[in-house]
Amino acid sequence: MPVNREISALLQLIDDPDQEVFDTVANKILHYGVKIIPSLESLWEETPDEKVQERIELLIHRVHYQNLQADFKEWTHEEEPDLFDGSLMVARYRYPGLNMNSLIYELDKIKRNIWLELNNYLTALERANVLNSMIYSYFSMKGAEVSYSRANQFYMNNVIESRKGNSISIGILYQMLCAQLDIPIYAVHIPKQYILAYFSHPVDFTLPETIHPQDIQFFIDPMQGQIYTVKDIEVYLKKINAPLKDFYFKPLSNRSIIRLLLTELSKCYENKKDLYRSEELIALADMLKDEVRH
Repeated sequence: MPVNREISALLQLIDDPDQEVFDTVANKILHYGVKIIPSLESLWEETPDEKVQERIELLIHRVHYQNLQADFKEWTHEEEPDLFDGSLMVARYRYPGLNMNSLIYELDKIKRNIWLELNNYLTALERANVLNSMIYSYFSMKGAEVSYSRANQFYMNNVIESRKGNSISIGILYQMLCAQLDIPIYAVHIPKQYILAYFSHPVDFTLPETIHPQDIQFFIDPMQGQIYTVKDIEVYLKKINAPLKDFYFKPLSNRSIIRLLLTELSKCYENKKDLYRSEELIALADMLKDEVRH
């Protein structure tokens, strides 16, 4: 965008030592939105003072975050928000310049290879075995326990590019592929675990009364593709002293999944230096909290 007089004046005041002046300048800069970022980046390159550079970096981050908030607001008000879009918006928090096309290409490549191995005569278990073989063997996806010291494993771009993730991020990737292949696999509310369930039919989240625990054929641990029976999960619930409730066997909506991803990711930034990131991620998660939950 052309640098007008007001923008030029604002940029000159970024190094003002008075915090109140800087706060006023920052708020006015935010008003311009993402179109002011090139001007801020040019100023950063021309500024030798590291403290001023840090201010500029923070301003650029705040502009991107403001834009991301608007996108999340739009996404969550969609009737059926797309899980892939939601996961990429989470990734944009840390990587605002994300190359969406390359990620879409990579995901489509995985999907095409799985599709070639599927046919209408396969049982549900055989379909799951095809998925597992392609995801964990052919494409070498490696899963690990959730660790708050490895924030990179929560960002979908890193998961797709490195073929490494945790149970949540790989579970989301697994479900995204299933959605594109019309396979009724969804994350469910099993406590202390991120587990997928193979349902006997596609779930209609607008008709919750049609969703029943007995519709689940088996469960899948997305960390490495391990298959569990309903009995296995019942034994697990008993082991952790959790009552057997229908709620645990209900599928999570895409809003609930992305809210969980944001909440868990926020725990990676609880040190003093990055605390603002944790607070920002929680704020994004709270935008999805109007979702009806148990």
